[in-house]
Amino acid sequence: MKPAGKYTCGEYRLEMILLGLKRQLENPVLPEAQRVHVAEKIRELERQMGMD
Repeated sequence: MKPAGKYTCGEYRLEMILLGLKRQLENPVLPEAQRVHVAEKIRELERQMGMD
């Protein structure tokens, strides 16, 4: 994440997308192929947000 300062709408949007994807992973009936895809998207977003 960026250092403290201005918190933008874009940053909020990315955080909400990330939370939604993490919630999807909690679904016990999520097919494995989709689980892998969601996990990949999470890693990509976390890199983009500087959380890696």
